Formats: sequence, structure tokens, C-alpha cells
Amino acid sequence: MSEAQQVADRPGAAPPGANSVDRYFRITARGSTIAREIRGGFATFFTMAYILVLNPIILGSAKDKFGHQLDGAELVTATALVAAVMTIIMGVGGNLPLALAAGLGLNAVVAFQIAPLMSWADAMGLVVLEGLLICVLVVTGLREAVMHAIPQSLKQAISVGIGLFIAFIGFVDAGFVSRIPDVANTTVPVQLGATGALSGWPVLVFCLGVLLTIGLLARRVRGAILISILVMTVVAIVIDSVADIKSWGLTTPKVPDDIVAAPEFGLLGNFSLFGAFGETTVITVALLLFTLILSDFFDTMGTVVGISAEAGLLDEQGRVPNLGRVLLIDGAAAVAGGASSSSSATSYIESAAGVGEGARTGFANLVTGGLFACALFLTPLLTIVPMQAAAPALVAVGFLMMTQVKHIDWDKYEIAIPAFLTIAVMPFTYSITNGIGAGFVAYVLIKTVLGKARQVHWLLWGTSALFLVYFAIDPIEQLLGVK
Repeated sequence: MSEAQQVADRPGAAPPGANSVDRYFRITARGSTIAREIRGGFATFFTMAYILVLNPIILGSAKDKFGHQLDGAELVTATALVAAVMTIIMGVGGNLPLALAAGLGLNAVVAFQIAPLMSWADAMGLVVLEGLLICVLVVTGLREAVMHAIPQSLKQAISVGIGLFIAFIGFVDAGFVSRIPDVANTTVPVQLGATGALSGWPVLVFCLGVLLTIGLLARRVRGAILISILVMTVVAIVIDSVADIKSWGLTTPKVPDDIVAAPEFGLLGNFSLFGAFGETTVITVALLLFTLILSDFFDTMGTVVGISAEAGLLDEQGRVPNLGRVLLIDGAAAVAGGASSSSSATSYIESAAGVGEGARTGFANLVTGGLFACALFLTPLLTIVPMQAAAPALVAVGFLMMTQVKHIDWDKYEIAIPAFLTIAVMPFTYSITNGIGAGFVAYVLIKTVLGKARQVHWLLWGTSALFLVYFAIDPIEQLLGVK
């Protein structure tokens, strides 16, 4: 059993002398401390605070069927409010260091695939409906049963794949890696820096941040990730004040003129639950719901398993503690996201940054959620951390999650090949869902080819069939005449 698993959430009373907060969150029982939980909560917030900027940009840049756009200030408020409330609920109800906010990818689907077919209210009503259907899957036990049906080796592969995926996100968002424009007529999809070489002060901040983070980790300094984020933010602010920098990306590290900004709640409740059915065909609505549910379902599954495994909270059967409540809260977050017009909210893989700082319980969520609540009023102050200062944390966490690859039996092809596809497809397609789907389909196929079809749980057969539909959604839409 790994060192991480040895601090898993085992049954038993909290040590004598533990206060009520310690006993409720099982802080000592999980081998953590209040200080670690607080550091973890801060680290998670700073690595995902970008959503306060990015979600309004994605949703605010799109127009619905009638040419309407959502207000940027109202989107910031809605995004921060849902993240604060649902993250705290997850901490208290699920007791996992798992923060929630508007889901990237899901918001793009809403903005660029759903909204052009209907009004914003109808589109957000579809998100609410998706969340309600996910809650039904949880209440019936189907969502939890699917997670329990996954072999332990595939769960470990999911964690490793997420590690590579999150590290890749860090490299890309910091500008260390960039996509080569299609007009370059090259077969190489990505390159070093923006031009094939590293250039610019922002990338230097990222590189220094990576070196600082790995140095602190190697020295086993407590708070290594958070220290790196804070130090490099200060460095970025100083550099920005003395150097001529064209762009830092989404967040410029400047000390704001105004610290306090009043929240705007105009988008809350602006949704129509069944309005989509009056704007397009039932088949189209069904396919849109299917896309939302499948993406949310398996992104969350991968995130929950990956974070729990990294925190050492899986039991000997690879099960997540309080899984039913965790999944129900995640489904409720999708409902809250749609009801607030901030798009479907879901569990965030950036929570791994908090786990890397030592967070093991939902107490860390109280800190993260509290900071998001502060962001309702202090957005100018709390969004000065540039991605170049936060991204080194994602790279470091990618390393920490990658260490689980040693538990996979690479000598058994029936395990090794699906595990490899799961690990490789996630970063290469920029999607957790795609990686899980590739691994599932390969696992079922190889078991069948080897004459071991009976060893495959019927739920894996069902989900693999759904993934085949998911991967073939374009030709299916064409056959059904909805494209």
C-alpha cells in the first residue's frame, strides 16, 4: 500500500483531546492539521481563481439565437457566488478537499453550441435540467455504481492521466507551450513558447516559479506550493511595474486602484427549464443533454477519483469516502450553475493543488469557499495573481499525481493498454472525459477478445456503449438529420 493510502480515511474515533471541528472533519484522523487545511484551501483558490475571469469571457463573448449577450459584471458575481456556496457545501457535506466552480469545456458547449440555438434563459434551463437528471442518477445509485464498477487499475490510470493533463494545462496557460497556428502548415501541433523559443517576462516568471516550487518540494518545505504562488505574484507585480509587457494573458498583476467592488446579482434565476423544447427539435435537445450529462458525469468521476487517490482517501477497494453525498452535491452544483446563468458548475481538478499542500478534508473547502465569497466584494484584489504565478502549482501537482503510475501492472496487456490510453488521451485531447472513454472502450474490447467478457461489469458495458455514441456523435447527428 502506498504512503498516501496509509493516511486514508479509516473508521475509528478521533484522537483524545480533538475539538469538535477536528472530529467532524476527521482532520487528525486523516493525518492532517488545521494549518495544512488552511494552506491547502488558499492554494486551491489561487490555482482556480482564474475562473472568475475566464468564465465571464467565454460566456460573455457569445450571443444567443436573438443576438443577446450576458453582462460581464453579472457573470463575475454569479461565478463567484456559485463557487463559494457549492464549495462550502461540498466541504461540510462531502468532507473532501474538492472545490467546485463553473466547468471549463461545459461553459464552451453552452456558449458556442447551445446558446446559438435558443435564448440564454432556455440554454441555462437546459443546464438546470442536466443537473437534475444527474441528481436522479445519483439518487437511484447508478452514478455511484458505475464508479464502483471501475477496476482499481483504471482508477489509478485516471489519476495519472489527470496529472499529465493538469501539468499540460499549466504549461499552456503560462505560455511555456503554445499551439502552432494552422496557417504554419506544419504537422507539429505545439511548440516551446509562442515562437519556438521562450521569450518575455511572463514566461520567465513561470519558469522561476517552477524552479522555486520544485526546489521547495525537494526540500519538503511546508506550504511549498502556496509560498511559490505568493512569491511569484509579488515578483510579477514588481516586473510589471518596471518592464514594458504587452500582455500577461487573462490577469495582469497590478495593485488595483479599487479594492472593493459591489456584486451584481442580475442573472440569478434567469432560466427557463423547458424553454429549449420550444426553440429546437426534441432530438436536438436530447443530444445536447446527452453531451452535457456525459461530459459532466465522467469529468467529475475522474476528478473525484483522482483527488481522493492523491489525498490517500481511497479505501482498499479503491472507493471514495462519502461518495453518494459527493456526487449528489456535484449534481446540485450543475443545477446552481444553470440557475445563476454561470453555466454548469462541477468539481475542479485544480483542487489537487490544495491536496499537494496537505489538505485532506472538507475544512480546506471552507477556506476556498470563503475566499470565493470574498471575491464577490474584493474581486479587484483577489484576481491579481497571474496564471504564470499559479501555473507552477499545476506542474508540481502533475508530478505528485504521476507517481501513482507505479501501481499499475504493466505486464498485463488487458490492464496496461486501457491504462495507457486513459493516460495518453487525456492530455492529448485536452479532455478528462475522452481519456476515460478511451480506456473504458479498450478495456471492454480486450477482455472480450481474450474470452473474459464475463469479467466485465454490466455497467462498464453500458457506459462503454454510451462512449461509442459519444465518440461517434457527429455521424449520428448527420444520420438523424440534426446537422
